[in-house]
Amino acid sequence: MNELDFSGKTVFVVGGSSGIGNGIAQGFRRKGATVHISGTRAGAGDYSKDEGSDLDGLHYMKLDVAAPGAVEAFQPAFPSLDVLVLSQGTVIYRRGEFEMDGFRKVMEVNLMSLMACATKFFPMLKASHGSLIVVSSTAGFHSTKGNPSYNASKTGAVGLTRTLAEAWAEDGIRVNGIAPGLVHSKLTKVTTENPKRLEATLQSIPLHRLGTPDDMAGAALFLASPLSSYIIGQTLIVDGGLLL
Repeated sequence: MNELDFSGKTVFVVGGSSGIGNGIAQGFRRKGATVHISGTRAGAGDYSKDEGSDLDGLHYMKLDVAAPGAVEAFQPAFPSLDVLVLSQGTVIYRRGEFEMDGFRKVMEVNLMSLMACATKFFPMLKASHGSLIVVSSTAGFHSTKGNPSYNASKTGAVGLTRTLAEAWAEDGIRVNGIAPGLVHSKLTKVTTENPKRLEATLQSIPLHRLGTPDDMAGAALFLASPLSSYIIGQTLIVDGGLLL
């Protein structure tokens, strides 16, 4: 038996159109799953590999989790679901999160929509005894001076992961999370495309490299597989040792 064979399984990755979510989606596809993803653009053709999006073999649906009522009104293209990965996220730089409009915007995407998506797909996950994986951040474990809402929302995501895990265990749903370290993506360009910042950051990572979406996919596959059947409520830190 191959515990990492997801043939016959249906996976939905919210925010799977780019970055970490896209890497996780492709990871499940390579292991045989039928993978649906969502993004904020009208169609799959609006994404390109030049910007880090590989939608080959994935089923795309538009879902803007920040739009009022969008999650509740969303009509999925699949009748059943085995794995739900919540990888949506945003950040505002230049102290934009110190303004309440910016604070609310980030909180809405990074935390409020997690609960909206989790409860939306709860019946499907209960029916399949499925797995929910919440992608947060190492920011949930340390301060981020310029981004109060990003930090508060990611800290909240870690707590939500614990609480939903306890609440839904009796329904046969395993809830866990992943806290990525620094991964090159649209959200981290402020660091990864600044040579001085990047050099300083790499010096603080024991493995001396950035994380990749594939690194996060490996963690997600493990958490959704029978290999982790006795693990719930945990947020797995995948950061190359950054927090050490």
